[in-house]
Amino acid sequence: MSADDFIDRYGGIYEHSPWVAERVKLLLEDSVADTELLASLMADCVDNASVETQLELIRAHPDLAGKAQLAGELTADSTEEQSKAGLDQCTADEFEKFQSLNTSYKKKFGFPFIMAVRESNRSQILGAFATRLDNDYSEEFETALQEIHKIARLRLTALEGPQ
Repeated sequence: MSADDFIDRYGGIYEHSPWVAERVKLLLEDSVADTELLASLMADCVDNASVETQLELIRAHPDLAGKAQLAGELTADSTEEQSKAGLDQCTADEFEKFQSLNTSYKKKFGFPFIMAVRESNRSQILGAFATRLDNDYSEEFETALQEIHKIARLRLTALEGPQ
């Protein structure tokens, strides 16, 4: 697969961060990789990136049940993930809670709340949101990266199918 084809296929696995696929393609050269190897190589690229680059990756993610969702500005993957979690069906009260938590979280940490929501419901997400607000910055930074890796793995599995 050419580098352009590879990046076209995998560039969206990490939200608005095609640099991950670009770096992995350099590591793979011409060999073919299964989902597990791709997930591992992509996670390693992120984990070995500078803190500034990791922060940019975290900040590339949208708020959950946020204004981008209402405006139809989410990526196709984010739209599907938030929809599977029912975030497109929030009651007015739930939506208000999400907005309040999004604001509090970003004020405290300087980046959006990240959670692999595909297999969660609104109540579980709101609970995790409230709990994680008690974390310190370094713990939450690491948690955000781990959640991003979960999202990436789920996206790869959806794209490639289970191996």
